[in-house]
Amino acid sequence: MQCDLFVFMGLIASGKSTLAKAWSTKYSLPYFNSDVVRKELSGFSASSRQADSFHRGIYTPEMSRKTYDALLDKAQQVLTSGKSVVLDASYSSQAERDIVCRFASKSKSRFFFILCQCSDEETHRRLEKRRRNPVAVSDATWDIYQKQKQHFEYPAELPSGSFFVLDTKAPVDQLILHLQEMIPNP
Repeated sequence: MQCDLFVFMGLIASGKSTLAKAWSTKYSLPYFNSDVVRKELSGFSASSRQADSFHRGIYTPEMSRKTYDALLDKAQQVLTSGKSVVLDASYSSQAERDIVCRFASKSKSRFFFILCQCSDEETHRRLEKRRRNPVAVSDATWDIYQKQKQHFEYPAELPSGSFFVLDTKAPVDQLILHLQEMIPNP
């Protein structure tokens, strides 16, 4: 039986978590979020606020490496059990995506990267809404978004049949239908 690795990626507040959760629910797949895993590794509850700036505190490159490794460890456990899995993280560098591609190849799994995007205006709106939500998992701010945007490496290296771009301004149910049309036999 073919197992799939679904990677929902993109900048802060791009809608990747909302879409990843909806996809995992639609197909009853295990779902792992980098913000939750990062905080678990750091000994914090998922909704605790860690007001660190870009590449500081629990967001250092070293902690990011541990987080992304932990995501793949969790994915490996699921794939080994014969199920597909959903990962939700920025995957903003080609090097990070290359690691995922090699991992998928070793685990003999198909992989699909779904780049979630929206306008700066929509991102700002979402960040403001999130800032007021006491149980929000993400600690992202507009300033962090701007810095992440400067460092984001567009995933031109990914093969077309395994890479899809979605504007997440559309309703989630429409995005799910669109993904179902693009991904063969999810």
